[in-house]
Amino acid sequence: MSGAGIRVAGGVAKRAKKGAEKAAYQGIQFLKSYGQHILKNPMIVNAIVEKGGVKSTDVVLEIGPGTGNLTMRLLETAKKVIAVEFDPRMVLELQRRVQGTPHAANLSIISGDFLKVDLPYFDVCIANVPYQISSPLVFKLLAHRPVFRAATLMFQREFAMRLCVPPGDPLYCRLSVNTQLLARTTHILKVGKNNFRPPPKVDSSVVRIEPKPVNTIPVNFKEWDGLVRLCFGRKNKTLGGIFRTKTVLELIEANYKTYRALQLNNGRGVAGGEGGMLGAAAMGKRKKTKGGTRFGLGDANVDAMDTGDDDALANGEKNAPEATKEGVRKIVEEVLATNAFETMRSSKMSQDDFLLLLATFNEKGVHFA
Repeated sequence: MSGAGIRVAGGVAKRAKKGAEKAAYQGIQFLKSYGQHILKNPMIVNAIVEKGGVKSTDVVLEIGPGTGNLTMRLLETAKKVIAVEFDPRMVLELQRRVQGTPHAANLSIISGDFLKVDLPYFDVCIANVPYQISSPLVFKLLAHRPVFRAATLMFQREFAMRLCVPPGDPLYCRLSVNTQLLARTTHILKVGKNNFRPPPKVDSSVVRIEPKPVNTIPVNFKEWDGLVRLCFGRKNKTLGGIFRTKTVLELIEANYKTYRALQLNNGRGVAGGEGGMLGAAAMGKRKKTKGGTRFGLGDANVDAMDTGDDDALANGEKNAPEATKEGVRKIVEEVLATNAFETMRSSKMSQDDFLLLLATFNEKGVHFA
């Protein structure tokens, strides 16, 4: 990649400007395969730290610190910075940069793949995210325990907006629904591509992600995602059009048979508790709290489901349709006829709509995990 230029159609494109940029960074060549686009504008760096609400007592997790521009600013503000870096060259550069400074003792570097390493405790996360791992990175953070206070992350602009948009927006998708189930998302700042070295092809945006308390999420996430994945396979079709297709009906039939077999073997249904799903009747008993919408228990059937009441479940088992194509189709039609689900489209459905849809399927013995 070095040299006076590179051959392209029509002649030679000179690289003088890029060569100067490399020299300014100790000759380090940034690798696109690693998503290395170093934030060079100090005003943007300061804005990210300020918007991140970093306190002097905080342990900060930084992902992909690169040459350390953001790291050095974080070390001036936080109690400790834990930096996860995949590229050994950048690890050496970061060590060189803090060596001999008052901040050296406050920096801990984890050398490895963020998606594979075990994360220690941290209060906040601040990162210029390698774009190619954006989605798995978000969900690894949201699965981390104990829950952290907030993450302030920079993504490719379109991905960032998908995290934040409401139902009905053209960018609203499965990513939007899943993220907003688990966290509050806020768009903070747009960052032009010329603020990076080398500049990426598109602009970026900074998003603040605040995880919701675990006890306010009334659903098993794997099952939730199974339903949402089906719904967003064709997000502009009605639910009636989606759930009446042969492929979806066959999937529901297989899941229904599995669930029925487990009921017969265990003498009980899916227990509630952490990660359990509230019944449809309880969905109507929603309580507005400071942290958003919370779903409270209050229905006898739901209480029985949560406590594993074998009698209540046995009664439901007697009345359950047979695990045949006709039986499953009947269940689907009953669900679609509830709350006008048949005419709803995933692209316009709210969190409450999806929660109620899943609860209604669950009460009929249909599960998606």
